[in-house]
This record gives sequence, C-alpha cells and structure tokens, in this order.
Amino acid sequence: MRATRTFIAAGAALLIAAPLFAQEGGAGSTSGSAPKPPAASTQPTMVIQHMNPADARGLNKFESPKTTDVAYTGFKLDWGAAFTQQFQGLKHENAAAPRMVAGVDANKLMNIGKGFNNATANLNLNAQLAPGLRVALTTYLSSRRHNEAWVKDGYFLIDASPIDYAPLHQIMKYVTIKAGHFEINYGDGHFRRSDNGNAIFNPFVGNLIMDAFTTEVGGEVYVRANGFMAMAAVTGGEIKGNILAPEKRSPALITKLGFDRQISQDLRVRLTGSNYRIEKSPSNTLYSGDRAGSRYWYVLENSTATASAQASSALVNPSFGYKVNAYQVNPFVEFKGFEVFGVLEKAKGRSATETTEREWNQYAVDGVYRFLDDKIFAAARYNTASGKLIGMANEVSVNRYQLGAGWYITPSVLLKGEYANQKYVDFPTTDIRSGGRFKGFVIEGVVAF
Repeated sequence: MRATRTFIAAGAALLIAAPLFAQEGGAGSTSGSAPKPPAASTQPTMVIQHMNPADARGLNKFESPKTTDVAYTGFKLDWGAAFTQQFQGLKHENAAAPRMVAGVDANKLMNIGKGFNNATANLNLNAQLAPGLRVALTTYLSSRRHNEAWVKDGYFLIDASPIDYAPLHQIMKYVTIKAGHFEINYGDGHFRRSDNGNAIFNPFVGNLIMDAFTTEVGGEVYVRANGFMAMAAVTGGEIKGNILAPEKRSPALITKLGFDRQISQDLRVRLTGSNYRIEKSPSNTLYSGDRAGSRYWYVLENSTATASAQASSALVNPSFGYKVNAYQVNPFVEFKGFEVFGVLEKAKGRSATETTEREWNQYAVDGVYRFLDDKIFAAARYNTASGKLIGMANEVSVNRYQLGAGWYITPSVLLKGEYANQKYVDFPTTDIRSGGRFKGFVIEGVVAF
C-alpha cells in the first residue's frame, strides 16, 4: 500500500513538474544561447469541413460545427486514429451469499490485482465530397468485447446544398442533415465519454454508471441559429438494421433542444434537453450499446468471467429492451479555467417479458479545472443511479465518485489517471453485487489525431 501511495504521489508530481521544466528550457538551457527556430506545429492540419478536431482542440465542442474555417479546394481524404492503454489497480469486495451453479459459487468474485489491460484502438476515415458534404467512417480495430476489427458507424453529413439553387443555399445556412448508421445524439454525455480507443475528451477514465450510448440507423435534422439548436431524428431503434418481425418493432424518435453561447470572453453557458422514445423493439440498446466495453475490468464479476463476455463491468443496464422513454438534461458552464457539467436523467421502460414499466433516475456532476494553457487539468465527479431491475422487488442504487488529473503532453497525447470508489446499495443477497464495492486507481495513456 505504501508503494502504491508513493507511485501515485510521484506520478502527480511528474504531471505538474514536467511542463514547468519544459517551459524553463530543461537542464541544458543557457541564457546566452542563440535563438532557436520556431518549433514545428504538433497540431494536425484540418482538411475536412464541419468537423471537430480529433485532438485536444476538440475539447467541449459537442455537435459538429455549422460554420467552418476550412476552405474547399476539392475532394479530400483524411485518416485519423485513437489509441488507449490502461494500468489498473482496483480492488473489489462483496457480501453476497454463496450461490452454487454446477458446483461453482456464482457469487464468488474474480481474484484481480494490478496490471495492464488490453489496449484499444479506433481508425477514422473522413472524406470531403463537395462543399459542405462529407462522409465519416469509424472502425474499432481492437476493443474489450472484440479482438477483431469491425465498423462502429458510418454516415453522410450535409451542411451545404449540392444543388445550385438560391432558396436551398439560404435554408442550408441554418440546417444540417445527417444520415446513415451513427452515434445517436441523445444527451451531451456521449460527447465527453471514452469511446473505445478515443478517450482524449474524457477528463476521467470511466464513463457514467448508466451509459446512454448506442449507434442506430436513420437520420437527423438540425436547425441552428444565434446559439440556439433544435434537432429531430428518426432511427430504426436498434443497433443493427432489421426488416424481420415488423409487428414487434417501431421507429425511435429522438429530439433535442439546446442553447450554447459565449456570454463573455470568460464565460460560456450551454443547456440542452433530450428525449428518446420507442414504443416497441425486440432489442433496443440505448443503455447497452457500448460494444467496446467498460474501462473497469472484471470488477464485481465472478470467478468464471471473461473480459469479452462480461465487458460491461461496473455499468448498470436497466434492461429496457422493448420500450423506452428517456429524458436527459445537461447544463454546462465554462468560466475561465473552470468547467462544470451535469446530467439529470429519467428513464422509464420495460423488457419484452414484463407487463409493467420500471423507472430509473441518474444524476451526475463533474467539475474540471484546466491550467497552464489547458495542458494540465484536475477533475472530480459524483454519479448516482437508482431504480428497479428485473426480478428485484425493491429499488437499488449504485454510487460512484471519481478524482482525476491529466496532462496533455501535446494536443494529441494525453496522460491521465483517476481514483474511483463505487458502491452497490440494497441489492439482494442472492446477487453478486450485494454489499459490493470497488475502489482504486487507473492510469491511462491516450493518443488521438
């Protein structure tokens, strides 16, 4: 334990001292040395219109921008990637009663210790087809759930009229159209979360306890003007396209309203509200669509668990696979180096085998302070989710707090770490999560460009 505390303290000191050392010119600098030529930029050049940067310049950017500083000079093809690697030092415990299955105690926790998790990676392909028209494709090269490469999403984004007709040009000054198989825009949390190899925008290592993230096939239409935004979307309501059993499915309707404005040089305010509604589906995945898997490996999993089969460790899935009606409100404030982001979420729904609906509520707030030209940050988050799970008569809850810090060594390279403490409350003694808790640290390195 003493060695762990020493390691964390030394790492924190390095995060703070290294950029200061670099600013002073290092041990070999002399006041009388000849002037050095300007350093080459470490920021990748943006060549695709209406796209947020994939590196630290994309912090707190949310939806893709309606305006663009990138001039159209013809067809462009741009490749990018994101990689992460974690070192995990978590401990877990529970108080569940033994539950024997085929001679094995299904409530006995996996024996875990300190070590490296498997690395994850994304590959991004973007193409500029015409002014204001682009195509995006994201591939997971490696993830916790899948060792093989597979496509996460691909879509077509239209921010300008491809037809030279004055009324259409005028409409497209305010309208954006997105079509394809894409990450749905429900809530703002999905812009700040870790997405497999892409963890450059997350000030923490772990995502929210009830993680609203999925990809679906459909279309979105945005109207934006003077800091106001309205969005409406229709999708198939499932992570894959499907035309079978039409009597068991209906489209998902997603709406979002928001306001985002730089009030003054030091103050930015954003507030959005989202709704996701689907009446019936054989396999809706709003809260289980992260096929990449949790950042906390094997916590509160039993001794027969595998990394891929139990990829959702530490997350809560309310199992609303048939019907969902979810609302999320997200306030966000930036003041100088401080930022505060909140999640207020209420979801109702049921599985195909249930006759009555259940309800879940989630609340989260995180604060981040960025300094030294935003190269260093410190962060704290509290997150709680509560509701009824299938087969449980009483309401249960899961609570977590996280303390994090990080250093953007370059805009594309991030070293960060967090301390997490998560507790499971009121779970029945027959459930492995009864009296459950995990705590400890995770250190993560990220490269994104």
